[in-house]
Amino acid sequence: MNLKDCHNFQDFRELAKKKLPSPIFHYIDGGSDDEVTLRRNTEAFNDCDLVPNVLASVGSPDLSTTIFGKKINLPIFLAPTAMQRLYHHQGDIASAKAAEKFGTFYSMSTMANTTIEEISNVSSGPKLFQLYVHKDQSITDDLIERCKRSKFDGMCLTVDTLVAGNREKDHRTGFTTPPKLTLQSLMSFAIHPLWVFNYLTHSKFELANVSKKTDKGTNISKSVIEYINEQYDPAMNWKDAEYCVKKWNGPFALKGVMSVDDAKRAVDIGCTAVMISNHGGRQLDGSRSPFDQVKAISDAVGDKLEIILDGGIRRGTHVLKAIAAGAKACSFGKMFLFALGAGGQQGVEKVLQNMQDEIHRNMVLMGCKNLKALDNSKLIYRKGKF
Repeated sequence: MNLKDCHNFQDFRELAKKKLPSPIFHYIDGGSDDEVTLRRNTEAFNDCDLVPNVLASVGSPDLSTTIFGKKINLPIFLAPTAMQRLYHHQGDIASAKAAEKFGTFYSMSTMANTTIEEISNVSSGPKLFQLYVHKDQSITDDLIERCKRSKFDGMCLTVDTLVAGNREKDHRTGFTTPPKLTLQSLMSFAIHPLWVFNYLTHSKFELANVSKKTDKGTNISKSVIEYINEQYDPAMNWKDAEYCVKKWNGPFALKGVMSVDDAKRAVDIGCTAVMISNHGGRQLDGSRSPFDQVKAISDAVGDKLEIILDGGIRRGTHVLKAIAAGAKACSFGKMFLFALGAGGQQGVEKVLQNMQDEIHRNMVLMGCKNLKALDNSKLIYRKGKF
């Protein structure tokens, strides 16, 4: 099996599983606790059906939308994800170049293995930075200022990771940053020699944007749970979020908003967008899925904020349903990370091409010439759902 055989999420997942050591694969694959929310994130899309119109003379539909002040060619973009260097030695550079090729956003995590400045130099495409509020405020301030200097287009503050979720697969596999050999993981690394070779012969693993402020996670191996609990501020509040909004002074989203009340407060502190997200089912297990909340949040604040759905996306039809429910765009992480692990930049380009083809084809089948034609009238929720 190779990239040309990857037509859907499961194909990319299967190929990545063959190429990645077990701790690395399961870090992408897993959720928190019993993974109920992880599964629900995708299952929620099956609670409604699309209603097409025929004979609409669609031709070639316009798939573009505008978020964070930038027009993008697709209504889907790469979500911010940590430590991409683990999945492929090209890491964030591969993802940024692939996103630029398709005219959509690349999003950089605070926990990236490439610096803000490096990404700015290799990609002229639209770029979003994902911020965490650290206990050491100088780290937070430094990240914001560097993104300004590097001309990132937008910023999102992750607000659902005050403490780390209980990711039991990481406990079982012994996953740490940077990776370290243990009795649990030795065999898995040994049977993936190409991954080990690329890891050892390319750039040093480090949390590049914070490594000058702390060596934890770079020179001192930590589980991700330990790192989050030591570095991020569990007392973060709305004043902290407003401080970040004002300091950035540009297009700004809260990532991890799940309630109507919080979306309204995001408007009050000056946000321009919210990313409806439960961190890919990796934090509070048993919480609602993003798709479950899109319509209610859009009805409440859709005229004041850009609504972005983050989580559970596997198909182009999922994107269409999210937009019909009130989202302006979607972001996805797990699927493109499997694609990155499966084939580096070519893998990310392949998954973006697949999604572009699916969205284009399904827009024609829906009889929609542009994304504005996708509204609530194009969805019917099954009995008892809304």
